[in-house]
Amino acid sequence: MGNAKKSQGNTFLGLVKEIFNWYPSDYPVAERKLLFKLDLSILIFACLCFFVKFLDQTNISNAYVSGLKEDFGLYGNELNYFNVCYYVAYVVFQIPGMLLMSRPQLARWLLPSLEILWGICTFAQSRVTSVHQLYACRFLVGMLEAPVFAGTHFILGSWYSGPELFKRAGTWFICNPLGTMVSGYLQAAAYTHLSGVGGMPGWRWLFIIDGIFTIPVAIIGFVVFPGVPDSPKPFYFTSDEIALAKARLDRAKIRKPGKLNLDVFKRTLKRWHIWVFVFCYICMIIAGYPDAYMNLWLKEEGFSVAQINQLPTVTYAINIVASWLGTTLAAIYPAWTIYTGATTCLVFSNICMIIWTIPKPLKFFAWYLFGFSGCLSPVLYSTVNTIVKGDSEERALILGAMMTFGYSFQIWMPLLLFPTVGPNGAPRWRIGWPVALVFHILLLAGFVTAILINRRE
Repeated sequence: MGNAKKSQGNTFLGLVKEIFNWYPSDYPVAERKLLFKLDLSILIFACLCFFVKFLDQTNISNAYVSGLKEDFGLYGNELNYFNVCYYVAYVVFQIPGMLLMSRPQLARWLLPSLEILWGICTFAQSRVTSVHQLYACRFLVGMLEAPVFAGTHFILGSWYSGPELFKRAGTWFICNPLGTMVSGYLQAAAYTHLSGVGGMPGWRWLFIIDGIFTIPVAIIGFVVFPGVPDSPKPFYFTSDEIALAKARLDRAKIRKPGKLNLDVFKRTLKRWHIWVFVFCYICMIIAGYPDAYMNLWLKEEGFSVAQINQLPTVTYAINIVASWLGTTLAAIYPAWTIYTGATTCLVFSNICMIIWTIPKPLKFFAWYLFGFSGCLSPVLYSTVNTIVKGDSEERALILGAMMTFGYSFQIWMPLLLFPTVGPNGAPRWRIGWPVALVFHILLLAGFVTAILINRRE
């Protein structure tokens, strides 16, 4: 990663060149060709998969504010319970899914197979007749989507290293806010144009549309997704290209998968990596939870259904830019400087929310400023891939543990800190916003600590 911090970033022109320099001229032609093939295969499927994952994960919030609440008479904390069902499954199946992903024979087929299944569950949500059926569907979607996020980071870290890894992780991560943003537009369009079609309200059509997106992406994955370098060779790679990919890993000191046994857990728990990085991700999850609920504030303020679904998409647009540009810059400049800049923006927004009684334009600005959180996750996960590149199983276990323990807080934390109703309920969150502020600061402290410990070693 040190090679990324070159003098190219000292001038604006050099910085721009480095940002878009995905295929360095000093690489041999064969290596540049390999990178291009990897980008076409891994990034295309990973981006589409991540896009529909977040489309299917966040559509419940859009459906809730677009008629689901009224149709099912949901005037308590049911929205929190939908998320609890999703995240319980997401947490429980996280580490098992990641350990399966580390197995070369399974890595090619796991994500496409799971995507087929959660696409079916997405369709099923359009036909539910009770809130309990919806709880069950959310659990199944969470279970099947569990390995997607950390698993894709693991795959990226198995083929790329250094600046290559950061740039591609940032590009891939933009599909997170893009999926959430498009979900808002889809729900607005479904509510406006499809309400009543086939005798169904617009929120049911959202799940159907999302399912239509999901299944074809899974089919593409069966064709193009390469898994890890030791997986069965895809048809579009030559034997020489696979050999080159493995040589690149040896050069970057990225160890290929070994045996999966109890020693993996023992050696991982003895090292500092898992403790610091899991702490960082827990802080990120708690701090970032309320950022995505601008729609609840808009509903309280009396905006139209179309505005409730469309206005928050500005945050996701900012998130897209921050994710791509911030992660790319973290390959050029010290990553802690990117984290500090983003955290400063988030702290300002949190202070505005704590005060709450501020001019409406400033409130909009504060909500939109939360978009700068987009770079935090891809930079953190790329840092894990870089620091723990010497142990494939430890890396998989850490990535899975970060998701497991981080999202375990999503199960109970919203009910205490971010309830939907009550005196401390959404979107005021008299307790939740101050807590989020504290954890933003702790996240920055934890990330800087990881960088310093790694430098000392």
